[in-house]
Amino acid sequence: MSLAPSERPPAKGAAPATGAATGAPAGRGARRRPGRARPGRRRLLTRDSAPYLLIMPAVLGFAVFKAYPIVASFWISLTTGNGDDRQFTGLANYRRLLDDPLFWTALKNTGLILVVQVPLMLGLALLVALGLNSTKVWLRPLWRLGVFVPSLTGLVAAGVMFSVILNRDAGLLNWVLSLFGVDRVNWLGSPLWARVGVVLVITWHYTGYNAVMYLAGLQGIPKELYEAAMVDGAGPVRRFFSITLPQLRPILLLTVVLSTIGTLQLFDEPYVLTGGGPDNATLTVTMYLYNNGFKYFDFGYASALAYALALIVSLLGILQVRLMGERR
Repeated sequence: MSLAPSERPPAKGAAPATGAATGAPAGRGARRRPGRARPGRRRLLTRDSAPYLLIMPAVLGFAVFKAYPIVASFWISLTTGNGDDRQFTGLANYRRLLDDPLFWTALKNTGLILVVQVPLMLGLALLVALGLNSTKVWLRPLWRLGVFVPSLTGLVAAGVMFSVILNRDAGLLNWVLSLFGVDRVNWLGSPLWARVGVVLVITWHYTGYNAVMYLAGLQGIPKELYEAAMVDGAGPVRRFFSITLPQLRPILLLTVVLSTIGTLQLFDEPYVLTGGGPDNATLTVTMYLYNNGFKYFDFGYASALAYALALIVSLLGILQVRLMGERR
């Protein structure tokens, strides 16, 4: 009797048939090919998904602590009231802002401080950086440290310190001026001198920070440019305007934009020194925002002020980049 082909014993020396060859399921002892996952199951951590998993904590943190407050603040700016009594009023807070004389006073004060303080501070920072970059200065590391230390001081601590220095009756500055026969100046009680005092505090605090940035830029300028200019007979002034300033252009742009943003968000120094006075002479936009939000609990109007300030900062930043950026 002849056997069916499937019942015949394997030929001598032939390998036994496997489930893959016969179509039958493989036995328990059969090994799967390496690198192939089970059908219907996908691995969570793969070469393609690993970057997304690594940045996921940062994305979640940004979404919870940045994106959500921004969106919620915009929604609040379109409402009035507090808590469950909040009502949608559309652009009413923004129309109120345009008709608010105190807002325009705060914006004017901030603009005056910006126009005076930023050029003064950056000009001093550039001069300090040029001096610290000179090889003729002894103990340059010590001087650099001394210039940068004020920027490490807390803003509130700096405000408290200068409130003592600028005191009319027992202040250090008035005592020094009295040695030269100058009468006492009411630094914190006069509208004009109160603004000057705020400018002094900001300039003292941030000049060293910007000087270090300029110093880093100066050290990155190739010396061959100066040597070639000296061979051509260019003097120090010509070398400064023809080599130093053009090479520092990106850093100049960065410091101007950052200083503008920081000044428009000015809060700590005038709040500690004068509280916005006298007669609202040092009231800034952020102080007015703070008063509406956390003194009067008018969060809708405070949110509208925040978005108005963000718009002003964005427009000024774009304008500065257009004017000072490299033209291609």
